[in-house]
Amino acid sequence: MELRGKPNAAGRTTSVAQAPPPDPDLEPSSPSVRFLRRLCRTLLAALITAAVVVPVSAAARPRIPAPAPAALAPPTTATLDKAYAANRANAEEASRMAAGHGDRTRAAADRAMAAPTRHFLSFDGRGQGLAVEVLGDLAHADRVAVLVPGSDTTLETYGRFRAGAGALQDRLDSSDRRHGSAPRTSVIAWLGYETPGTVSTTVLTTGRAEDAAPRLKGFIRELRGVVGEKAHVSLLCHSYGTVVCGRAARGLDVDDIALIGSPGTGADSVPALRTSARIWAARGADDWIVNVPHVHADLFGTTVGFGADPVSPAFGARVFAAGTGGHSDYFKPGSVSLDNLARIVLGDTSEVTRA
Repeated sequence: MELRGKPNAAGRTTSVAQAPPPDPDLEPSSPSVRFLRRLCRTLLAALITAAVVVPVSAAARPRIPAPAPAALAPPTTATLDKAYAANRANAEEASRMAAGHGDRTRAAADRAMAAPTRHFLSFDGRGQGLAVEVLGDLAHADRVAVLVPGSDTTLETYGRFRAGAGALQDRLDSSDRRHGSAPRTSVIAWLGYETPGTVSTTVLTTGRAEDAAPRLKGFIRELRGVVGEKAHVSLLCHSYGTVVCGRAARGLDVDDIALIGSPGTGADSVPALRTSARIWAARGADDWIVNVPHVHADLFGTTVGFGADPVSPAFGARVFAAGTGGHSDYFKPGSVSLDNLARIVLGDTSEVTRA
């Protein structure tokens, strides 16, 4: 800013501030200002919605009673059946308690999980609920995929998350049959953290991911205790789940990490993840996540946003084709994305179609 003299009524010169020439990058019509305004509008809308919707929803939906999780030692191949039985019994009790509380939706969800054909490594019916389910024969698997979900995944909505895991397991089984070998794959649906709501302030920050990362690290350590160090483990992370995987990636004992429909991981590049795993990324052509700004912004001491776009060349991931699908279509049977995810899990990386 420049100070220049200006004569007053008495003829004396006073100093007045003269603004510097406008910065073209900050002009109202510049891309930078338009982007910042767009980000502010998005954040403001989310904050207002959360301030109104979340308290009302909480008041209308009292906490559902449920038993404490079954007390189990870390699983081994010898104790898997015991863990499955204990968690089914816990889900059955949670269903009875939810029904007694008058919540038929939660009671039905818990009851479905108590079916004899379901195999849970852990189950917690309290609050939003947590569940880690095994599809396939984990005890003999040498190829394991762990799915990490994004926002709004709870016990009530768990069915759609499980459907994606089931579609992947079916695709892996069909590949094994085509090659004439017995299935040696397993898919794990890991709802091991409290996911943020899509309409909430928590979905804009890394807070839930930072809480979830130690749990995911601990689970992978326990998984290695079941399948051994030679098994190929892939981590398939969707939406906000990619933020969780980004926070957990450092030193994680997995072979591949796939980031699909990602708003960002909190890291600016693959090297910043500090992992030896191969990093893959994909985004469907009709995925609305493309409109999420890839920035970090400090607001009132909280970092909002998740940084670099994992499918951008600068990030450095192996970008693969995901077809024309939307945000919820990555595990859709017959889709390009599901085929490529199966190839990653199976280690057929040369057959993965690149974007």
